[in-house]
Amino acid sequence: MNGNEFGRLFRLTTYGESHGPAMGCTVSGVPAGVELDEERIQRELDRRKPGQSMITTSRGEPDEVTINSGVQDGYTTGTPVGMVIQNKDARSGKYEPFVTAPRPSHGDYTYSAKFGTRNWGGGGRSSARETVNWVAGGAIAKAILDQSEYDVQIKAHVNQIGDIVAPDVTFEEMLEHSEDNEVRCAHPETAERMRDRIDEYQQAGDSIGGAIEFEARGVPRGLGAPRFDSVPARLGQAMMAIPATTGFEFGLGRDAREVAGIDRNEDWEFDDGDHPETVSEEGDPVPVGNDHGGLQGGITTGEPIYGEVTWHAPTSIPKEQTTVDWETGEEKQVQVVGRHDPVLPPRAVPVVEAMLYCTVLDFMLLGGRINPDRLDGQVGQYDTDYHPSSPENEE
Repeated sequence: MNGNEFGRLFRLTTYGESHGPAMGCTVSGVPAGVELDEERIQRELDRRKPGQSMITTSRGEPDEVTINSGVQDGYTTGTPVGMVIQNKDARSGKYEPFVTAPRPSHGDYTYSAKFGTRNWGGGGRSSARETVNWVAGGAIAKAILDQSEYDVQIKAHVNQIGDIVAPDVTFEEMLEHSEDNEVRCAHPETAERMRDRIDEYQQAGDSIGGAIEFEARGVPRGLGAPRFDSVPARLGQAMMAIPATTGFEFGLGRDAREVAGIDRNEDWEFDDGDHPETVSEEGDPVPVGNDHGGLQGGITTGEPIYGEVTWHAPTSIPKEQTTVDWETGEEKQVQVVGRHDPVLPPRAVPVVEAMLYCTVLDFMLLGGRINPDRLDGQVGQYDTDYHPSSPENEE
């Protein structure tokens, strides 16, 4: 099965099924000399894990990560970092009715049609549980960028649930408020309305879709390799790989179809020190405005990269639906019972941020902004602060 690796130099390779023994990933392309431990990764996993509130699945997974390779004495060694997260609370019995009778709008039938078999417990490999690996990989990418010379900041928040849309918020408001409520909306008043709307669908045995707004600041200009490795192309791949996504846009996004060229085009001016959100020097050419979302010609401009990702309603709902059993030839009325999220964006916020970190770091490694071998860039220097000491010399 292909399609289990993401990235060019910073490469995330994952394995695991929803109800299998464990989830896990290997992260290659991690420079040496990065301070890294399980606690740093666990902080991000705790934001994604199930059972956080009444609007998430009640599946009781602690999502505790174990680092098996690539770290020595608290620093990365430059070799692949291997991580595993055990599945502790899988209950496959509720999925037995759907082994040969596919659930509506899931991957059950398509997986069976492709492979002639599948791991059916919890949806197997198609389950969004697999994104726990992505968040673990993103935590490593974040650690690398945080400890580099670059001030890259990435944040996302839920800006829409059903027909309830949050007003525009600043990047600072996203940083300050998005983790203050269980919906992860940076506008507190709208978050309350969203929570009530989710309750309505949950009580009706149904689910609802939504959207996440994201922004990345401090990304240097000149990243991206047209044509097929342009930044928006790779960002689109990263976001559309997240289960249940139906749309990705950046800058004006779909609104651009209603805007005339003269209005979308942005004049150039020299930076006079009045562009603190842009990675530039005084006197550099900078665009006036940012309707292009920090990307022109598929390459970063140094301005904030921002956009939106859309999710459809979760397909696992307790309402009665119709399926067919290809083994018996019968049509069946079924209910998908079990532990499922009534809405996806609140738990998807850390997934979006993780894929942004992975994508931005990969481009920075590819563009030579960060040395892919070692974070300090001291090529050939062997006696470093992070090199282990000989136990004999410590006696």
